[in-house]
Amino acid sequence: MRLSALRLAVMVSTLLSLPAHISARDNTSPLAVTRTYAQNYKDMVLATCLTQAYRNDTSVATDAGSSISALRDWTYFDMDQSPDAVNSLVNSYLARDYSNPLVESEIKGVRFDFLKCMDLYHSKALDDLAKRLVIHPKRIYGQEHPSQSQAHGATAR
Repeated sequence: MRLSALRLAVMVSTLLSLPAHISARDNTSPLAVTRTYAQNYKDMVLATCLTQAYRNDTSVATDAGSSISALRDWTYFDMDQSPDAVNSLVNSYLARDYSNPLVESEIKGVRFDFLKCMDLYHSKALDDLAKRLVIHPKRIYGQEHPSQSQAHGATAR
């Protein structure tokens, strides 16, 4: 039951982040090629957080890890500095103590890792990291590489 609640939460947060102008043809292609490098970078950090938070659940970790790889293709950032900076930021958020005695009395061992990842995603710290490490943050992969973005859409499912 806990896993399906997690999957539902991930699905809802993903759907809420999609643009409202999705057309029928977009249903088979990732929309990351239509978002800015900065937004894809932040999405990649969120996927990294979820991968680390749920590393013991192989299906969640595998799916989030695959999403990281795809998002890495659709952004442009400092590859030398980013891995350490992202891991440090993710670890600092996952180490937070979001204990709640009322919830703990009903659900033992709840860590609120999903909430921690969402807080990271919406944080000023992530905004600052993206500003520092993303090269050309307002550019969009699909506009700069139209033929490649069509190829990604045809193969990414």
